[in-house]
Amino acid sequence: MSSSRALLADLIGFDTTSRESNLQLIEFARQYLEGFGVPCQLIFNAERSKANLFATLGTDDRPGIVLSGHTDVVPVDGQAWTVPPFTLTERDGKLYGRGAADMKGYIACVLAAVPSLLAAPLSMPVHIALSYDEEVGCLGVRSLLTELATRPHTPLLCIIGEPTELAPVLGHKGKLAMRCDVHGAACHSAYAPQGVNAIEHAAQLIGELGHIGARLRAPALQDSRFDPPFSTVQTGVISGGKALNIVPAHCRFDFEVRALPAQDPRQVAEQLQRYARDEVLPRMQAVNADSAIHFSELSAYPGLATDRHSQAAQLIARFCGSDAFSTVAFGTEGGLFDAIGIATVVCGPGSMDQGHKPDEFVSVAQLNACDAMLARIAEYLHTRPS
Repeated sequence: MSSSRALLADLIGFDTTSRESNLQLIEFARQYLEGFGVPCQLIFNAERSKANLFATLGTDDRPGIVLSGHTDVVPVDGQAWTVPPFTLTERDGKLYGRGAADMKGYIACVLAAVPSLLAAPLSMPVHIALSYDEEVGCLGVRSLLTELATRPHTPLLCIIGEPTELAPVLGHKGKLAMRCDVHGAACHSAYAPQGVNAIEHAAQLIGELGHIGARLRAPALQDSRFDPPFSTVQTGVISGGKALNIVPAHCRFDFEVRALPAQDPRQVAEQLQRYARDEVLPRMQAVNADSAIHFSELSAYPGLATDRHSQAAQLIARFCGSDAFSTVAFGTEGGLFDAIGIATVVCGPGSMDQGHKPDEFVSVAQLNACDAMLARIAEYLHTRPS
């Protein structure tokens, strides 16, 4: 087995589903890196049940390159796997296991590249950043970036290794996830006008979200680089009611906005909040003064839009051998790196067509191609003048 395949087998063996700890994987990576003399910094969550890892190869006295990946994976519950999800299985040139594509394949290649990166003096440092809880809102990486923002040298480039089949991606949409709680007043359904039906008023709010989403499709607001080329709004979860003969006093729904990088998803939330305050709530409180509508943010991350003429774009084109820049529909931690001034691109092995699905896999060919890309990065850093 190649080094990257062997390391991928180890990484898949750790169940790092977001609801679980990632510390076993982080400790494995720490011991591996420190075995090559690479010091590691661990940044824990408040409960010390999860951690980010940040390590630097070379001298940290100038801007460098960040190789970044998240360690958590999505659940396998309810999925019809034909292979053990937390054991690497090779079949017909494909490597199966939860996280093989999203995105332990990339992390395995990065770790496998450490010896070659250290084989000769580096003209600039290489940073390895491993995060937790990306799959539940890009939560863990934020404390890592807070630490990184205090350092004297801002990295020149960050490569997020999400699965793009090693195509260079310069952009993705941002996301805002919100919850709305509608509190009405219960009564017997025979006297429905005396109550405040929380489900019906929540439905009015959801309908307004549909109108807002329709307005976002206006041609003037579209960006043809993205698919779909406009910002989207959708309600994904709703609950409420106790019984058919009781006017429901409570209804909750969750909605999300996936916004083009040039648009602020919070503007959608603000529009809905104004509609709730000015239109829906007065009708509710006219029947019962204690009626209320509350909004809360569940998660958010910014979009990414790296200039195709930037140094970052030129570098990733050189490393992956293509300047066919594109965008992706899914989100990454890239917008958060970009927000603190680190130019960011997305490029990694495998395809998101396999991510989050049963029998997730990365092909051996893609893993080998990622090894080759990282070898080109090593060659560049060994030959580039300091």
